[in-house]
Amino acid sequence: MIGTIPKTDAKRPPYGIITVLMIGAFIAFLNNTLLNIALPSIMSDLSVNAATVQWLTTGFMLVNGVLMPMSAFLIQKYSVRRLFLVAMGIFAFGTIVAGMAQIFPLLLTGRMLQAGGTAIMMPLLMNVLLVSFPIEKRGTVMGMFGMIMMAAPAIGPTLSGWIVEHYEWRMLFHFVWPIALTIFLLGFFLLKDKKEKVNLKLDLVSLTLSTIGFGGVLFGFSSAGNAGFESPRVYLPIVIGVISLVTFIRRQNGQERPMLNFGVYRYPMFALSSAISMVLNMAMFSGMLLLPIYVQTIRGISPMDAGLMLLPGALVMAFMSPVTGRLFDKFGGRMLSIIGLTIMVVTTFQFTKLTTETPYFYLMTLHAVRMFGITMVMMPVSTNGLNQLPRKFYPHGTAMNNTLNQLSGAIGTALLVAIMSIQTERYTASMGQDTTSGNGINLLAMLEGINDAFFVATCFALVSLGLSFFIKRARPADEEEKEKAA
Repeated sequence: MIGTIPKTDAKRPPYGIITVLMIGAFIAFLNNTLLNIALPSIMSDLSVNAATVQWLTTGFMLVNGVLMPMSAFLIQKYSVRRLFLVAMGIFAFGTIVAGMAQIFPLLLTGRMLQAGGTAIMMPLLMNVLLVSFPIEKRGTVMGMFGMIMMAAPAIGPTLSGWIVEHYEWRMLFHFVWPIALTIFLLGFFLLKDKKEKVNLKLDLVSLTLSTIGFGGVLFGFSSAGNAGFESPRVYLPIVIGVISLVTFIRRQNGQERPMLNFGVYRYPMFALSSAISMVLNMAMFSGMLLLPIYVQTIRGISPMDAGLMLLPGALVMAFMSPVTGRLFDKFGGRMLSIIGLTIMVVTTFQFTKLTTETPYFYLMTLHAVRMFGITMVMMPVSTNGLNQLPRKFYPHGTAMNNTLNQLSGAIGTALLVAIMSIQTERYTASMGQDTTSGNGINLLAMLEGINDAFFVATCFALVSLGLSFFIKRARPADEEEKEKAA
């Protein structure tokens, strides 16, 4: 049996299972967005710099990138109930650990445990949605999923700002773990699906190669902010990671039942959607990470006001997701992607012109318009690519998408923070000859470093825009083959 829901159940979607999975995914998304506003407070409390604190984001993505290749195997072998309970249990335990942390390594450990749970939960939900709904309804369904998931970023920054302003940042985790435990109990009593025994064995060699491969690439890029790209600590893990990934891919292509089936890239629209999503992710994370640092560290804006500044953008995403889903069902992904990516390029370029006096409401409006553009791209591109895959490839397609999104997001985050850090040092050295105020130099240099990082993000968005012109409306390859044969 392929997927998590038997084919006979696809006529009536399992709304109970989907509801529990979406609640679990929502709290995971909420937890991730809660932390962005708190990064400056964590930097101050635990005495770490921006290049170190970004590991809370990059480390989360690293674990996701390492574990998500396993998700296709897990989805085919185990029931939805078992996978959900394991995922939510790991997530809840990691949240408790992070809430107790008094030192940065323990906080990072908690975040990585949270990531372990999320790595299983997200592909599981996406696979259930793909198997449960016909192709002509998937845009609308994915849009509703997007609305629920975007409600988390809408609530997260503002809630985080209020908590950090009135309490310490650890309350962010103390707020989440009781909810996570409640969802775990909800799943324990409500999820009743069973799975027939599947004779699949995990290839430990492939698992080791993928772990070294994805982990090495992510670790190398993540270390660049502190060590610089010329350091062996950066380029050696990247080289080892690339060699391991090439070996991993060759091994998977030679197996009858691979852990992660790279055959999904035989389908051109899926391959194109992966490329667009990866480059877009690298650009998107610039706003999520750099803006909170800019408004709080350079502008001195309170965490609460920083959260409120990001709120309209998140609300736009939540509102537009179901609308975009319906537009996708009607018009396809090409037009939406071109419009959305054009908006993304223009707004990201405007963020390269930040000053110490950029108006607050201008930043709020620009961020909201940028989020509007992103909403028109993310779900339509991803859904269009998955629509071309035959049913048997759904677990592998969702696993591949989630793995590469985490990989590109982590690389983008690390790369942009590294650019910010390196350029900040360069500008500090050049400005020091003309200015006497050391703190003033550091802030102005950081501002220029942030502007340079946004310029690189603009270039990423331009690449995605160029690729979007090649999008065609996709249909399942196996259906097209049947029609040709008929």
